[in-house]
Amino acid sequence: MKALVKTKLGFGNLEVQDKEELQVGADQVKIEVKYAGICGSDIHTYEGHYRVAAPVTLGHEFSGVVVAVGDGVEDFKIGDRVTSETTFYICGECAYCKTGDYNLCSHRKGLGTQQDGGFTKYLIARKESVHKLPEKVDYKSAAMTEPLACAHHVVSKTTIHKGDVVLVTGPGPIGLLTAQIAKSKGATVIITGLSNDKVRLDKAKEIGIDYTVNIQEEDVKKVVDELTDGYGADVVFEASGAVPAVKMGLDLLRKKGQYGQIGIFASAEIPADFEKIIQKEIRLVGSRSQNPHDWEPSLALMNEGKVDAKALVTHIFDITQWDAAYQAIKSGEGIKVLLTPIDE
Repeated sequence: MKALVKTKLGFGNLEVQDKEELQVGADQVKIEVKYAGICGSDIHTYEGHYRVAAPVTLGHEFSGVVVAVGDGVEDFKIGDRVTSETTFYICGECAYCKTGDYNLCSHRKGLGTQQDGGFTKYLIARKESVHKLPEKVDYKSAAMTEPLACAHHVVSKTTIHKGDVVLVTGPGPIGLLTAQIAKSKGATVIITGLSNDKVRLDKAKEIGIDYTVNIQEEDVKKVVDELTDGYGADVVFEASGAVPAVKMGLDLLRKKGQYGQIGIFASAEIPADFEKIIQKEIRLVGSRSQNPHDWEPSLALMNEGKVDAKALVTHIFDITQWDAAYQAIKSGEGIKVLLTPIDE
């Protein structure tokens, strides 16, 4: 079968290769991939900024259909429509594993990073990670479950009340999904971006986000102040990974407000105004990926129509068209880009 493989670390080194079709083992599920989403980490991997266990087939956001199950698998059968968490292996013994916080297990191995992932025709997932698709969740939407679960993860670390004002910085897929989840909780949501984010800000309007602000042309503080009588936003989610957005978010947050960081920065060390965190008694939380607690709620949000994930899909290519997919993302034209397998 054809697979899109990161052959070695460094810029590029991404090739379509012939790989032997994997056979299902005990407690495993074999999935025929329908769609696989390109994540920002896949872009970073391609550009050489993110380490994976090369050579490895990339792709950790996907949907598909079960084509085989191994011994010990009772909850899934051939023909089930499914998606899967990225977790392929955990130690099962650490404190984090015991509480279901697999994303924090130091020995965790993930699909598309340490284990062959979804940029191919078939993949193998562990049975504990697989989730059936609800009736109203199609394959394209389901391929967005993993980023939606990441968004759900950061939102779940905060408390949002009906009528709260929530600011999301960064209108990428994670920011747009985070904004939708916040809105589903009854919040008034503002999402910010730059001039080259026009496609994404327009999409935010299309899916019903209350306020979209191009901070290079508009004064976002004025918007926040008008909505909050000058107190500031109740919750800020920073989803861009841009250092200036951290300062802006802390500035626009009310005293005793909540700040969630989900965007990943280019450099691990960044300047941050801790005086503001202290003096305003801000509650700040980091959010790494997602864990099992986020998947069923994410699928339910899509099934109930509270989150429109498929609306964010702007381009679909097959795995041989990586260059076109990469260009669509880097140019700003693409919001969410999906890849499909190719038949032999």
